Amino acid sequence: MHLLQPEFEIPRDEAIDFAARRGFGMLTAFDGTGPIGSHLPFVLKGGVVQAHVTRANPLAALADGRVFLLAVAGPDAYISNDWYATPDNVSTWLYEAVHLSGPARRQEPGANRAHGDALLAAAEARVAPKPPWGLAAMEAVKREAMLAHIVTIEIAITRVEGQRKHNQLKPDADHLAIVRRLESRGEPNGIAIAAKMRAARPQLDYESRDEVPA
Repeated sequence: MHLLQPEFEIPRDEAIDFAARRGFGMLTAFDGTGPIGSHLPFVLKGGVVQAHVTRANPLAALADGRVFLLAVAGPDAYISNDWYATPDNVSTWLYEAVHLSGPARRQEPGANRAHGDALLAAAEARVAPKPPWGLAAMEAVKREAMLAHIVTIEIAITRVEGQRKHNQLKPDADHLAIVRRLESRGEPNGIAIAAKMRAARPQLDYESRDEVPA
């Protein structure tokens, strides 16, 4: 990942925590002629990413110790240049993302059930308070057929790169203007970024009734 400014870098532990909480990203590898990628859910614990693909997915055959890259993105929002309080800014995109990379290896088929249980436990926790659903509730023959159809991949994380671009280098006037603009638009990604921008500069008066420029 290219870090545009050191001020945008997410510390390693925070980047890993961010990726673990997101639990969904794009897993990529190079097959000798070009990149191969799949969007998928994952679990991350103890510096190891665990995910699965179908046996027909090319990534399954590539998990032979070569380096895989998992890209995990958070909310993003376009910022128009005329939303700033000061003149002559450049339109930009605010976002946060983490790249995790390391050698990937296929696990034995017997690991599929434990992986499925762990992945479902993490996913079902996101939709609490409903009672969690698990593989034990699935009809046994269908469950075993499903598990036999997947390949569990583990990636030992050796490199962590994180970047959060939330206008950290802009003055307070521009910071306020962008937060108000994002909130006034009501778009979920923009609201999520605005909340993090508020938290970064809690001393500012975000509740002012000053009109947001059109």
